[in-house]
Amino acid sequence: MFIIENIWLILFFAWGVPLTFYRSKFRKMVYQTESWTINIKPYFGKELKALFGNIYPDNRDYLKLRNFYRFYLIIYLLLFTAYLTFNKDKHMNEIKVGSTIPAFTLSDQNGNMFNIGSLIGKKNMVIYFYPKDDSPGCTAQACSFRDQFEVFTEADAVIIGISSQSVISHKEFAEKHRLSFTLLSDEGNKIRKLFGVPANLLGLLPGRVTYVADKTGKVIYTFNSQYQTEKHVDEALRILQELK
Repeated sequence: MFIIENIWLILFFAWGVPLTFYRSKFRKMVYQTESWTINIKPYFGKELKALFGNIYPDNRDYLKLRNFYRFYLIIYLLLFTAYLTFNKDKHMNEIKVGSTIPAFTLSDQNGNMFNIGSLIGKKNMVIYFYPKDDSPGCTAQACSFRDQFEVFTEADAVIIGISSQSVISHKEFAEKHRLSFTLLSDEGNKIRKLFGVPANLLGLLPGRVTYVADKTGKVIYTFNSQYQTEKHVDEALRILQELK
C-alpha cells in the first residue's frame, strides 16, 4: 500500500507545511518586515542568530515563536533522517552487478504463470521494471524493445517487462502496441521490492531499471534512468553484443 510504504515521506512533507508557516512569521519578525518577499531573499545570518540565540530577550512574542520554530525544525529533521534510514534499509539487498537473479513466478499478459527459473541455463535475460502501462515514457520504451526484438533474439536473449498493473492491463497494452515479448504483472510490487528497484522523486515515482543477466542468471549490467527510456534498449543490446 502506497501510504504505508511511504509513511515517512508523507509525514516529512506534511510537517513541512506548519514549518513553512512558522519560518515565514519568524523571518518577518527577525527582519522586521511584513513583506512576504523576505521568505525568498537569501538572508540567513540574522535568522540563524535569532533561532539559536536570543537577539530580542525582552520580546515575549519572539521567544515564543522562536521555540515553536525550533520544535518544528527538530521534528522535521528527525522525519527526514527516518526517511533516509528507512530507504537505506529497504535497498540493502538491492540486486546489482554480480548478483544472481532471484527466483520468482508471476502471471504474464495471457494469464499464464511465468517462472524465471525456466530460463536459467538456456537464455540471456533482459528484465526491465517500468512504472505504468501505456504512459508516454513506458510506451516509447516498450515499442523500442519491440522494434529490436529480432536483434535480442539473435543475441539469444529474452525480454521481460515488469510493472504493477494487472494481467488485463498488460494484455491491452501488449495488443495495442503489438508487443511481442513477455509482460509480467507484479501486483503489490513484491518482485520490485525483491530486486530493490530504486524509486524516483523521493519515492513518489516507481523506478525504471533494466537488468541484463547471462544464461547462468548472473546480473552483468544494470541501467537506471527514468527519462532516457530508449537508452535502456541500446544499453542492453550493447552489453549482450559484448557477450558474443
